[in-house]
Amino acid sequence: MDKIIGFIGCGNMGRAMMGGIIKSNLVPSTNIIVSDLYQPSLDIAEKELGVRTTKSNLEVVAEADVLILSVKPNIFPIVADEIKSKVKKDCIIVSIMAGVTIAEIEHSFERGIKLVRTMPNTPALVSEAMSALCPNRNISDEELDLVKEIYQSFGKVEILKESFIDAFIAISGSSPAYVCLFVEAMADAGVALGLTRPSAYKMASQAVLGTAKMILETGKHPGEIKDMVCSPAGTTIDAVIAMEKYGMRNAVIEGMMACAEKSKEMSSYDSKRK
Repeated sequence: MDKIIGFIGCGNMGRAMMGGIIKSNLVPSTNIIVSDLYQPSLDIAEKELGVRTTKSNLEVVAEADVLILSVKPNIFPIVADEIKSKVKKDCIIVSIMAGVTIAEIEHSFERGIKLVRTMPNTPALVSEAMSALCPNRNISDEELDLVKEIYQSFGKVEILKESFIDAFIAISGSSPAYVCLFVEAMADAGVALGLTRPSAYKMASQAVLGTAKMILETGKHPGEIKDMVCSPAGTTIDAVIAMEKYGMRNAVIEGMMACAEKSKEMSSYDSKRK
């Protein structure tokens, strides 16, 4: 790809995306330019990823063919005011800001823009992200394919209507935290049963990775795979019964519902601002 990819904001998610893009060899690191006011974050990105860095958002905007907004939602209005008249006419703007809607971003730029609202997750760092892409009406199929190519360089992609973004955030955007809770709990049990901590984490993590791969590659229903493991009167069915007794499924569902509700609340400032 012969494009300059610009990032405004150099936080954990932005660096994870940059790392994934570079590892996939989609573009050379010199084709990525990133701005941030926090110099230590820029130093990390330059040292670890070899990207070009600056404290000037306008320097990024002047070069970017694809501009990724990776800033906190509360400072987005300030950034938009600064760059709105400087973004190149054909630049594709990509947002990873939680809670900031397509309508809000369009309103802030005060003109027609090519925009894709996205939600990646942190496994981008190891090229195993799950990302949602929500294009606005000004994005052509070719331009959407370009953004899709960027996101596929560090994982899998789903094109969604924006109305589904809160559900996506609950099931995928925030889910690395849930999975880590599960792995940590499994490892704690392993340690209680006499395993070393490193061994327990390795075993639990590989079990999660392998099971997820089985679901994706075989196409089997998760319940079918669970039933394959639950032999009659065996150890696994007793474990499942104990987990269900303590409300495992309900805890997961309630947690995700709370996540989606919070995402909706974060989006509500759009209507309040207008």
